[in-house]
Amino acid sequence: MSNRFDGRVAFITGGSRGIGKGVALQLAQEGAKVAIVDVNEEALAETSNEFKEKGYDIFTKVVNVVEAEQVQGAVDEVVQAFGSVDILVNNAGVIRDNLLFKMTESDWQTVMDVHLKGSFNAAKAVQTHMVNNKYGCIINISSTSALGNRGQANYAAAKAGLQGFTKTLAIELGKYGITSNAVAPGFIETEMTKETAARIGVPFEDFIEFAIQEIPVGRSGKPSDIANAVAFFADENSSFVNGQVIYVAGGPKD
Repeated sequence: MSNRFDGRVAFITGGSRGIGKGVALQLAQEGAKVAIVDVNEEALAETSNEFKEKGYDIFTKVVNVVEAEQVQGAVDEVVQAFGSVDILVNNAGVIRDNLLFKMTESDWQTVMDVHLKGSFNAAKAVQTHMVNNKYGCIINISSTSALGNRGQANYAAAKAGLQGFTKTLAIELGKYGITSNAVAPGFIETEMTKETAARIGVPFEDFIEFAIQEIPVGRSGKPSDIANAVAFFADENSSFVNGQVIYVAGGPKD
């Protein structure tokens, strides 16, 4: 692994497992100090121990991204501990899938709050530090569901909203040396996709095989596939790439 993120500090929401953990691991392997916030206290402790055993600099804190004060407090603690926040990865997410006529107001609002309000809270908290340092990378995790997906009116709307959010941040913050981009994963093997399979009553292996039939490269995605795309956007050499959405889905999506 290279050391292209030596001296950089990454703040990752929802980073205790799945895609977030994969991103955190990639950045840590390449020299970054990593801060992970999550509501899953048990998974957060496991990830913290795992990273420390590998010798990585890691900060973890139980934070609900919907609560602005909690997010701001965590960001301030990270700056105090590590000196800066250079990379923000807005990854925290939940699903409350259902067809529109069955979807409750709570199903809708929970998904909107975690994905959109959570990303807003984190971006607002880090931007002051990034503006002062005249440097920063904000990477939002969207989804191919942003293009529409049956049973996911809430999730699709939230993930599409993140793309608009990304492009607006790119316009507003670019002059301060801050880039904002988005990664839109397709089918990735994570705890979240396992939960989806369980919800519809399909064994996970069968769920994967079914998904692969629609993927041009003939395989499912792994968290490391998303981590590689995030690392591209986080790399200083990508500083002229701003306001972009890259679909990491094994084939055309948009």
